[in-house]
Amino acid sequence: MIEIKHLTKAFKGADGSFEALKNVDLTVENGDIYGIIGMSGAGKSTLVRCINMLERPTEGTVLIDGTDMGALSEKELRKVRRKVTMIFQGFNLLMQRTCLKNIMFPLELAGVKKAEAKARALELLEVVGLPDKAEAYPAQLSGGQQQRIAIARALATDPEVLLCDEATSALDPKTTHSILELIRDINRKLGITVIIITHQMSVVEEICNRVAILDNGVVVEQGDVATVFSTPKSKAAKRLVFPDGADAIISAPKSGEKLLRVVFHGSEAASAPLITKMALDINITPNILSASTRTIGEKVFGNMLLGIPGGSDELARAVKYLESVGDVITEEVTADVE
Repeated sequence: MIEIKHLTKAFKGADGSFEALKNVDLTVENGDIYGIIGMSGAGKSTLVRCINMLERPTEGTVLIDGTDMGALSEKELRKVRRKVTMIFQGFNLLMQRTCLKNIMFPLELAGVKKAEAKARALELLEVVGLPDKAEAYPAQLSGGQQQRIAIARALATDPEVLLCDEATSALDPKTTHSILELIRDINRKLGITVIIITHQMSVVEEICNRVAILDNGVVVEQGDVATVFSTPKSKAAKRLVFPDGADAIISAPKSGEKLLRVVFHGSEAASAPLITKMALDINITPNILSASTRTIGEKVFGNMLLGIPGGSDELARAVKYLESVGDVITEEVTADVE
């Protein structure tokens, strides 16, 4: 278990101190695939670097299985980092070494005999699906293949935690999907806890079971992925979840029109022709301003932004009708609700 308690990280600059993280509290259970998402500058990479003490927090603690990481010496930290490994957006492979020797490298640093390190590296090439690339150099590989080698290298020391810092940001969607499938497979088969740092909502939706949303160094929302992404509460979460262009719609609704956000919380509601049925049943025909669906886990979720004509009474009728259907949540949208 990883417990982050009251963590703050400040950096000193010419203009004074800047807090990249502010009183962060998170708990990651063993076996989780935990997403930490936010826009650029939210503090995501600083947070993940504080977990393994590549950055020392200004205040607060990071406990891994009860061990206070901040209390460890550099020698002790190096030992722990063999169990808390990391992969990056830029792969960070040694270009002058073959793929096999890249994977062997952390084992060599740990004092493992060469024959044993080679055997382990060959096993990991099989795990990541690249058994034929042992003697290839990183420059001869695609981006996705390089990331697979980086994952194999991270697994060489039998870690318990894998930290992924924007690990798929440099990859195309198809390659991203294959890398996420590999990480999910590793999590399931090896029981490794995974923390994924990303600005891509689709990454969290596809692979994570829990998520925390960072905004300007503050955790503004956290919980089960399906709950957070189907019914976001914070402004930062809503900016990530709801369709582009919604803010412009909110700021300039049609005269006499009330805006209503409808969240379809599950596959049956998302696939039903509910809006058409509402028009037939209670004679309210809304203006569909935006709509989207997504798959989270094994369920389909959707949301719509509707323009309800006729003022507050008609809005109340629409809300009553829609909420009588299972797995549907509504929220009136105003300029104060983004």
